[in-house]
Amino acid sequence: MSYSDRMQGNHLYSVLLSPRGAPRMVDQGRQIAQQFLSPFDSLIGLIGDSGSGKSILLKGMFPGLELTNDDEGVNVRPLPILDQDDTGFFTPHTYHIDIRFEMGFSQVHELADAIRLALERGKRVVVEHFDLIYPHLGMNAHLLIGIGEEIIITRPSVFGPEPDDIKKVVFASINNRRMAHTAEDLLEHCLIDQRVYHFDHNDVRSGFILSFHDRPTLDLRALERDVKSLIAQNLPISYLDNTHVMIGDQRHYCTGPRMHVKSTGEIRNFQLYHEFLVHPITKDSQILGLVNIPSDYKLSELNSLQLMTFSEPDSDGS
Repeated sequence: MSYSDRMQGNHLYSVLLSPRGAPRMVDQGRQIAQQFLSPFDSLIGLIGDSGSGKSILLKGMFPGLELTNDDEGVNVRPLPILDQDDTGFFTPHTYHIDIRFEMGFSQVHELADAIRLALERGKRVVVEHFDLIYPHLGMNAHLLIGIGEEIIITRPSVFGPEPDDIKKVVFASINNRRMAHTAEDLLEHCLIDQRVYHFDHNDVRSGFILSFHDRPTLDLRALERDVKSLIAQNLPISYLDNTHVMIGDQRHYCTGPRMHVKSTGEIRNFQLYHEFLVHPITKDSQILGLVNIPSDYKLSELNSLQLMTFSEPDSDGS
């Protein structure tokens, strides 16, 4: 066993902030593949709600992999993993399957049998909604990834974690990410009204950061009031296309159009930090926006290290 294989075997779990927007999610997938994926991983499982970015993450992890749940993939029939050619040479090395999507076409035991057959033939299988197939499969994934507000990357063993443990964590936190993303787009909308167009996006727990190389002249308290006004109007948010959403009757550019609450009124406890923050290294000026946290928060605690526990969420979903 090589040194790199031993290091992968010692990997318990890692936690990353889930980025918003397709380009950042693809880049995150590329980094995950470089740091955590072993060439000997045959079964990769992903867990997360619809729109959380599983498929986009896979595009970064496995460039060129045909995703059978893409809009274009509806016509990929029969599903490649269900039509394996036993000659071996010309069959794919890596199969993709979205269990929730395919359960509309096939029995779950048929999907489990096809996955086991592919693994027996030395193929790699990448499974979205792995928690749905796990009870029928009889084996856990070599690499298990959960996507909620954070990305959890783990190598399950006989000691766990079980897919349902990951599911409880990521499903409990995903709405914070949706609220933060929608609030971020509302702030962008207000900045465009003030002719501020150029900034970078960064992430923080329960919120977002907009970074400026040149600090704009802005009243952050007034900006907060403008965003809260849009929230109070309870404007509907709807998917338009791969790079746009509708906010009320306004078309807005967005590279993560499926990661939103259904209306602005669903955003809870939005607040802006009332002063520009300055990045200690780049010296960029930053606007911090937060959702669904107490007003007496401390900046130093937003991304503080916390013991990861795989337990039941509280009754309020936190």
